[in-house]
Amino acid sequence: MLRALIALLVVLAPVARPSSAGLAARAFQASVNPSARFDALYADIRDQHIARDAAREKVRELLPFIKQDFYARGGKDAPKDAWRFPVEGYAASSIGGTNGSGYLPDGYDWFDGYKGKGHPGHDIFIRDRNQDELDDVTGKPVNVLSISSGIVVAYSPDWKAGSILRGGRYLYIYDPSQNGIFYYAHQRSLLVKPGDIVSPGQVIATVGRSGRNAAAPRSPTHLHVMFLAIDAGDYPRPRQIYPDLARIGRRPR
Repeated sequence: MLRALIALLVVLAPVARPSSAGLAARAFQASVNPSARFDALYADIRDQHIARDAAREKVRELLPFIKQDFYARGGKDAPKDAWRFPVEGYAASSIGGTNGSGYLPDGYDWFDGYKGKGHPGHDIFIRDRNQDELDDVTGKPVNVLSISSGIVVAYSPDWKAGSILRGGRYLYIYDPSQNGIFYYAHQRSLLVKPGDIVSPGQVIATVGRSGRNAAAPRSPTHLHVMFLAIDAGDYPRPRQIYPDLARIGRRPR
């Protein structure tokens, strides 16, 4: 009899739902420095410390606040004719492969983090035969430029040799006008941080050799760039941007 009574009480008990105050508190937390929160979220995704569904929910929650923050602090949309080639002093001829053949998205899933497969982006190579991360002609570091406008949402400034991270010192920059994220990898140094608003042509980093494979002697020094379109409000998926890179890289500026 006692067991039956307990079972009945369990069935009749109201289902616990978030209170309006709880939902408001959660929204407020997401609105406070949302780019820094996205950075922390991506670190968990990258290191596989969060389940996919939970990560998608947080992406869906944070992106509207990041977009709002971008415009509230003076961010301006950049039309595609204002985009800049991401490696200063170089042109489209420096892009690896032929007519975008370096773009290999099969098997890639952003939520796989450091276990990710595929190569859904493009490598832009610099003149660096001795692999000292300096241009062979100028003897100076090569600047990485922001392609479009946006807000920095994730970075990795503390990469060390031997790390399993493929991207090394990377940057993720969210462009609200494109509803997508530009990814820049293998930098020598990073010059922006989460929350910084950037414009086309702004120096954001210098080309380097950081990253699990990029640091190997067999790998020529290059910038890896990728664009992730936000699908269904919470799923960054790679998109081919070779035509845009070829167009804006017709001649170095």
